Amino acid sequence: MKLNENPFELLKKSAKSKARLGVIHTAHGDVTTPVFMPVGTAATVKGLTSRDIREIDAEIILANTYHLYLRPGTKLIAEAGGVQKFMSWNKPMLTDSGGFQVWSLKQFRKITEEGVQFKSLLDGSRHLFTPASVMNAQREIGADIIMAFDECTPYPSTVEEAEKSLALTLKWTREAKEWLLANPPIHGYPQFFFGIVQGGMHKELRQKSIEALKEIEPDGYAMGGLSVGEPVETMYEIADFCTNLLPEDRARYVMGVGTPWNLLELVKRGVDMCDCILPAKNAQDGLVYTSRGVLRYKGAKFAHQHDLPLDPNCDCYCCRNYSRAYLRHLFKEKEPLGWTLAAIHNLHFYIHLMKDVKSNIADDTFEEWADEQVKMLQENAG
Repeated sequence: MKLNENPFELLKKSAKSKARLGVIHTAHGDVTTPVFMPVGTAATVKGLTSRDIREIDAEIILANTYHLYLRPGTKLIAEAGGVQKFMSWNKPMLTDSGGFQVWSLKQFRKITEEGVQFKSLLDGSRHLFTPASVMNAQREIGADIIMAFDECTPYPSTVEEAEKSLALTLKWTREAKEWLLANPPIHGYPQFFFGIVQGGMHKELRQKSIEALKEIEPDGYAMGGLSVGEPVETMYEIADFCTNLLPEDRARYVMGVGTPWNLLELVKRGVDMCDCILPAKNAQDGLVYTSRGVLRYKGAKFAHQHDLPLDPNCDCYCCRNYSRAYLRHLFKEKEPLGWTLAAIHNLHFYIHLMKDVKSNIADDTFEEWADEQVKMLQENAG
């Protein structure tokens, strides 16, 4: 039984690769794909206001159920009318289920058939995440797209280990959908449920996962368990394998990836959605992405570059107003404003890279353009 009408509309397919144009229709607006989603883990893209995110033209952002559950609590967010009202963001949102976060707490959690018992890193209190409790938390948060509760398959893993993990993910996905069917949204608009393809780097298990998910009928599909330590070519190979099997009329999302060149390679392989913390994280480390490659602006040679922005070809707020010399000064002073400005620039780069992706798919020039971009970015990755 379907939860919702399919929110995804396929608009165009490339004749030269699996790149495609589409749109996801939500109550808070349309999301044109391929799309990059800035990560706003705790209902904030770190150091930036909602206005900052709107001004870089982000169409959708991501928040995390695990973090919001622990603080401030999902009931409080529900009391505010949902996460968009809580954080003054009037565009679409997606919430991850928190499965990856509790999986990563190796010494603080215990996985059972029922769910995951874990200890909070905030105060040591004990909690249990089950498919039902995680779906309830996501109903309270109120994002437009919500994720199934899954167990992330570690890398490396044997076939037996990955198969056991996959069985648990599929069991939890069925239970999550059953709970959602019995408990409609509380904020007055649809929430689209994405299943997560697991199976490690084992193609036969990825295929088994996809076949089982098709029977469950989620509203969209995510590919989890990628970018967890495997070689990048293996990540591309698994994503390519999965998109060959996934329904063409549903959105496809690779979770937690990646660099600008990763995004371009994944779009070639038929991926519609990506998210990653790299733009904001690298900004804090003094690394920014530019039209000429990666720039590490904290070096001594930038101290006197008063007339150069981070990227002369960029029209973000940072590049319109500040020099490399000033950004370097802020970095050396450990002034948070520097991290904010660099994050604005990096996120602007990612968002506008994906705009260029869409334009080139529309003009039937994507593959040649993307190959040039990947080559330039990797050669100048520093």
